[in-house]
Amino acid sequence: MNKTHKSVSKRLKVTKNGKIMMRAGGQGHFNSRESGKTTLNKRRDTKMSDAMRRNLKALLPNHRV
Repeated sequence: MNKTHKSVSKRLKVTKNGKIMMRAGGQGHFNSRESGKTTLNKRRDTKMSDAMRRNLKALLPNHRV
């Protein structure tokens, strides 16, 4: 049985229907120069693309990815 990669499982959330939600990047610092629209978009979680999902099968073996 493969083990779950813990850093990946803490950063991602798998929804009931199998979508993978991830946090938008670039939120740490230097945000004052961003436009208001960019700041609002960074607050939401985003759906992971299918190309990135394919790499996660080995890291999250116990989830439907």
